[in-house]
Amino acid sequence: MPKPKLTRAETALRKFALTYPESHEDFPWGHVAVKVKGKVFLFLSNGLTEEPFVFSMTVKLPLSGKWALTQPFAVPTGYGMGKSGWVTARFAAKDEIPVDLLEQWIDESYRTIAPKKVLAKLEAAEAKNQ
Repeated sequence: MPKPKLTRAETALRKFALTYPESHEDFPWGHVAVKVKGKVFLFLSNGLTEEPFVFSMTVKLPLSGKWALTQPFAVPTGYGMGKSGWVTARFAAKDEIPVDLLEQWIDESYRTIAPKKVLAKLEAAEAKNQ
């Protein structure tokens, strides 16, 4: 059954996003929003309770957004957000989900949204680990 694959991907991406400094979850509109200092850098949405099963994530990609939109699973985010660099990736139950790539997109979105002081914490931790 393909549903567990979608659930695993969502869980992995959610956990990944929450490793960033000062990130936390909120649940507007029945979706997961991962925020830093009250600003969203990741939306996760799933239709795992209904068929066909679908998983989607939305991130802000000012650097790689044009390339991201060349991927068959990516579209500009609705509600006018696509004009500001937001990209939504959608996956059906049968689809392979490129978790590593999506983690890179989450990283770019976090670095775009996070305030400079919070971003400095991340960069300091990365420098320490090198």
